[in-house]
Amino acid sequence: MEPTLQAILAAGASFLVVMFISAGIFLLCKTTTVEPPNPDQPRNRNRRGTRRTDGDQNCVSITIDESATYDQSLSKISMPELIKVTRNFSPNKIVGDGSFGLVYKAKLSNGTNVAVKKLSSDAFQGFREFQAEMETLGKSKIRHRNLVRILGYCVSGDDRILIYEFIEKGSLDQWLHDTSSSFEEDEHKIDIHPLSWEVRVKIIRGVANGLFFLHHTLEPPIIHRDIKASNVLLDNEFEAHIADFGLARRVNFSHSHVSTQVAGTFGYMPPEYKDGVTVATVKADVYSFGILMIEVATGKRPNLPIKIEAGKEIGLVPWAQKMLVEKRHLEIVDESIGKEGLKEKEIGEFLRIACLCTSDSHKERPSMEDVVKMLNFFN
Repeated sequence: MEPTLQAILAAGASFLVVMFISAGIFLLCKTTTVEPPNPDQPRNRNRRGTRRTDGDQNCVSITIDESATYDQSLSKISMPELIKVTRNFSPNKIVGDGSFGLVYKAKLSNGTNVAVKKLSSDAFQGFREFQAEMETLGKSKIRHRNLVRILGYCVSGDDRILIYEFIEKGSLDQWLHDTSSSFEEDEHKIDIHPLSWEVRVKIIRGVANGLFFLHHTLEPPIIHRDIKASNVLLDNEFEAHIADFGLARRVNFSHSHVSTQVAGTFGYMPPEYKDGVTVATVKADVYSFGILMIEVATGKRPNLPIKIEAGKEIGLVPWAQKMLVEKRHLEIVDESIGKEGLKEKEIGEFLRIACLCTSDSHKERPSMEDVVKMLNFFN
């Protein structure tokens, strides 16, 4: 074949390929839609485009460069201000480590102290947590005295920031396990000391009331899926506030949520997860709550074994059940609490409720409605 003819044929083939590719791109752009503005969205919103990513089962819309407030006292939230008040997210401003992100303390321009949670830069995890927080606390505008209140959010590029009310006395985990430490709050030093039995009961009742609200008052209910001491924050009156809804999910009529993976924290997860069951239910929250009760009473971490006679080790739940059967109630109480004035009957009832919540069979665990009623014993 003549060189000239070969060149003509090659040029023609190249032209056809380019035309097919251009037509494909044009058709793809024609079928891509941008969601219309939702009139129910919160105020102070600035949209400039959307990105989509997969959640558990559904495609989730994430807006680029937008902010919103859910509190009337906050007139504006912007990324430049958040960078300024956190000193460019300085390690010195870190006050906590939530699931998939760090938490910073900051004071906004109007003088409000807030907790600023900067989600993980991992796109998948960050988008999923952002969705969970928005669907549970944000867009639903859920309010309860025992739930941490979300004040707003800010999204800029790949950065996703959640802004919460600041809870003054830190986490329950600090007060149970870091009693030799202290922290600064508004230029005043707060020393962490052992919590009295009465305060521990108050905290547990607050967590129970928060879970009762999530499970039995909302429609559809919400499963938190990560109840633990570090996700319980304490205010100046030692009132409990459940935090970190990054793993939370709304559930259907059967009060379950189908997930492809186990969620939670080792030591607090129910035994059915070990058997490969990935359907999360409200009874999983009940189990984690029961573990928290035992942890609060004993001051012992749930992921560490307990040494008993002859150097034998046993898990926290079997140990609590054993002490209940043997009626050795006072022996389980945290050694940092003075035993004087403690009522054996009250300790026994507390332990009984905790053991019910941590039953191996989820069917035998009480609902949070029943737990709240049982905790009325401590009035």
